[in-house]
Amino acid sequence: MNESRSPAPPGAYWRPGDDVGERLFVDVGDVDLDLGGSLPDVTVAYQTWGTLNSRRDNAVLVLHALTGDSHVTGEAGPGHVSAGWWSDVVGPGRAIDTDKWFVVASNVLGGCQGTTGPSSLAPDGRPWGSRWVRVTVRDQVAVESRLADHLEIDTFAAIVGGSMGGLRALEWLAMYPERVGAAAILACGAVATADQIGTQTLQIQAVTADPNWVAGDYYDTDHGPPLLGLGIARRVAHLTYRTEHELAVRFGNRSQAGEDAFSDDAPGVTAGAGRFAITSYLDHQASKLADRFDAGTYLSNTDAMSTHDVGRGRGGLERALANVDVPVVIAGITSDRLYPLYLQQQLVDLIPTATRLYEIPSDYGHDGFLLESAAVGEVIAAVLPA
Repeated sequence: MNESRSPAPPGAYWRPGDDVGERLFVDVGDVDLDLGGSLPDVTVAYQTWGTLNSRRDNAVLVLHALTGDSHVTGEAGPGHVSAGWWSDVVGPGRAIDTDKWFVVASNVLGGCQGTTGPSSLAPDGRPWGSRWVRVTVRDQVAVESRLADHLEIDTFAAIVGGSMGGLRALEWLAMYPERVGAAAILACGAVATADQIGTQTLQIQAVTADPNWVAGDYYDTDHGPPLLGLGIARRVAHLTYRTEHELAVRFGNRSQAGEDAFSDDAPGVTAGAGRFAITSYLDHQASKLADRFDAGTYLSNTDAMSTHDVGRGRGGLERALANVDVPVVIAGITSDRLYPLYLQQQLVDLIPTATRLYEIPSDYGHDGFLLESAAVGEVIAAVLPA
């Protein structure tokens, strides 16, 4: 395995002139895939914080969600469009204290922030695009295990993740139980539900219906990426991440400031038609994602979440998780309508070492695992070795 710091690997989804920031890169070789086929010469982008001790037993693996990446903590800046997505949880004196723990976070297989994904260059020097292969959560975890090999970490003291990161934490327990010392798993489930698959499929269809998608081969076109479709997908997703109550309190049926949503101009038909406040909010969320994320990666990660099933090929969920023998903490967000609490209770029932469900009160829905930092920190602290 070969490691480098700069420049960025070919095909990484950065705009011209962007820096790699604090990312490191390692080539983990060819990867055989869960659903068939393989990927050659996979590169993984990752970051670390803290110091690995001489026994190499103080490593904590932090796993990002759908549109996250390796930049778990730290300011926005060169190479990092956004600030760390868990800066209040990871860092000196935080719940995952980087003065004590060696924290590792990587960008998933299929990613757009340095790890091999649809925007990366294939062996022929062109972006993978429409030739990108189908990736599952298990493939993502297999690549993460290659990174652990490179870092010479036999066992992580703890693996921590929420949402798509939680799905990967579950697969770590199933695939590499000997490499997991403990786990904190938040806001996810053992298998994708019909409701999740439905909304995720809708998001995929929104992107692929955009004329600029061109079957995924938009990277070298004059018209650029399918931002309209990606924006619609993000709007749908964001509604599943938050709650009806929060949106009612924040926006109601009010017009956006300076606009009139009740004028005789028809939205989508008349130029300059006024928007509702909630519409403006969703527009903003769509625009923020378009500034930093690749549509091909969005589809790859979303599809991986839809195919998630810890019990697939393992005799069912109960058998797949029955032999977990390390401390596991399961937490859910009380108002989560994407991954409701009954899914976390199922995990508690399936995993012998998960003794209770930690319920995190929040009005923010699924996004609570990112926003309720104090409560999330307490949950993680409950599983980290003293």
